[in-house]
Amino acid sequence: MANGSGLECETCGFVGLYDGSDGFFYCQRCGTQAEGIRETAADNDDLILTKENVRTIVQRRVPVAKPDLVSQSQPDSQFWKTLRTQEEEDVNAGDGVGPTEPADFATGPRTLTYEDYYSEIRMRYLMGVQIMIELQIKALVEKFNVCPIIVGMTEPIWLKFLEKTKLFADDWADEVINESESQIQGETESVGVRAKHKSEPHNLLGKRSVMIWYQSLSKTVPLSYSLVISFLVCHLAREPILPTDIIRWTLDGKLPYFAAFLEIEKQIGPPTNACPLSSSRMFRPIHAISLQKLESLAASLAYSIGLELPPVNFYSIASRYLKQLSLPIETILPHACRIYEWAMPPELWLSANEFRLPTRAYVLSILIVSIRILYNIHGFGKWETSLSRAAKEKNRKKTKVADKEKVNVINDVAELSDSRSRQSDVGSVTKSYNNLPEQPHLDATDILLVLHSKYKELIDTSDHAKDLETYLEYCKDVVFAGVELSFDDLQEYQIINDLWNCYQKNEDQKSSESPTSSPSIPCKRPRKPKDDNDQITHDSKESFKEREIRRMISNMEENNFSYIRPRTKVKRHDYLYYTRKKGAGAYVYAAHADYYILLRSCARVAQLDLRYMHVAVLCFERRLAWLEKNIQHCVTQMPYSEACEFCHNDDAEQNVPNDDSMDMDFSVLNL
Repeated sequence: MANGSGLECETCGFVGLYDGSDGFFYCQRCGTQAEGIRETAADNDDLILTKENVRTIVQRRVPVAKPDLVSQSQPDSQFWKTLRTQEEEDVNAGDGVGPTEPADFATGPRTLTYEDYYSEIRMRYLMGVQIMIELQIKALVEKFNVCPIIVGMTEPIWLKFLEKTKLFADDWADEVINESESQIQGETESVGVRAKHKSEPHNLLGKRSVMIWYQSLSKTVPLSYSLVISFLVCHLAREPILPTDIIRWTLDGKLPYFAAFLEIEKQIGPPTNACPLSSSRMFRPIHAISLQKLESLAASLAYSIGLELPPVNFYSIASRYLKQLSLPIETILPHACRIYEWAMPPELWLSANEFRLPTRAYVLSILIVSIRILYNIHGFGKWETSLSRAAKEKNRKKTKVADKEKVNVINDVAELSDSRSRQSDVGSVTKSYNNLPEQPHLDATDILLVLHSKYKELIDTSDHAKDLETYLEYCKDVVFAGVELSFDDLQEYQIINDLWNCYQKNEDQKSSESPTSSPSIPCKRPRKPKDDNDQITHDSKESFKEREIRRMISNMEENNFSYIRPRTKVKRHDYLYYTRKKGAGAYVYAAHADYYILLRSCARVAQLDLRYMHVAVLCFERRLAWLEKNIQHCVTQMPYSEACEFCHNDDAEQNVPNDDSMDMDFSVLNL
């Protein structure tokens, strides 16, 4: 059988091939199939490998299909050319002359040098990170219908980022070792070198250089940067993919990240002598990246390579949120887009500041302001009024179900809502982007009922948490990926199968038996009150409306909000601004129930803290107020065009407006 341990890879130049058990040999570094080298059925004694006949070996058995390797699918990729060029420059640095004699194939594998170790660990790690990125891009296109244009956008960003890291500098390896030796000051005891690592290079303190280089690589290019680049290309492609999506798909195992090391090892092969670290050690993340850090790192990476980012795709993201909230898109979205185009808040651009509110918070802020204007949500107690209507309808129906009062009040009101439109002369937040005299306000009762009823449904639960079977499958494929049973003891395997079969049998039995038909499960009747007079007295003390308001007040207090009663004797019908006050060491927010219902639903779909969502709304409202205050001043300062040399002076003078024309009424603009 042929032995390729001393052969050189034509793609990356690494010396050392391994048998793929399919008739072919592959590079231990990049996984590329060696052309012209095939395994034969001849014995080693019958075939002597020489430099002359090694490329002309005849295959004597039926070949097996080649594995689908990244390096084979992209043999001319600029990535591989760049890395190989950088590596050759490192090897030939100093004298500018490469090897003058070919390696002796008959003498077996050569002794690994200092350059072999750091070149191999560097190449293998960066190749693994790129494969992880490629797997994620492939999943985004195939599973989540992202535009395939992101495939071609990934490689330039990745290569430009690698160039900025200076990982292929000539003195990179030496600087990392020197830094590891200088970090510890004073007298230190050197670490004993283990026998199995004796052939590896070590620093002056006895630490393995392989581990030092790996730690430096993982710090400069963390595995989480694969998610950052995946999110960044989606943002550049104007796709409505949010950090919440990337993190959720990662945790669910739908986006290759935690278990990607298995596929990486298939493509680049098992650990080599120059890089003895396992694929699980190198390419298995310990924890997930946070939502806010993902967005800030994407902006930071883009700025580091000089990439100018566009704002988020407001139209697509706003449409998606309105659909999740079950709100009328055709009514709200056009008005929200006009506000967005008029205000253009800078917060809709990605920021490298990790502590700034995310962009999705400001997308929803624009939606909240638009909904408040369209539906006149300014503290007039639409929700409290719906409670009175629900109570009257409840008494009129005279229901016979004992626990009817436990049903959510929104489900009762939704049956009698008629979608009535009401006219109103209430003012708006600003005259310049809302034409109140021509645009009557809509009734807010319906959307408040929808938002209140769907609040619990808006919780984003993971797919693997649906049932036990799905969760166990998730644990096997993601959490404990790569962990296999020790088949030396077959009893362990048999016990697991027996327990799983027992569980499946019990689940099938439960699904076939319904609680009403099963004689073994007694049907409990609702307990009656001891005294009907006591129950009536209790109901008279606290009405249905008071009980629901009390629950709302309790929910608001849990989030540091104070309940404000509906407005009465309103003098001004302008846009109502809410403020926050500092008391007892923390900010306390005061709001009406109508606004609070809208706010908390938007905060839940954005997976944000309720107070952060409120702060984003306050910031955007301040921006609108500032624009309204200064727009008249800005218009008066606008320079007028001078007389054109190709036109008559008389016509040019007629085109210049006089001072009286500057007194414009911006309320007539239907923005």
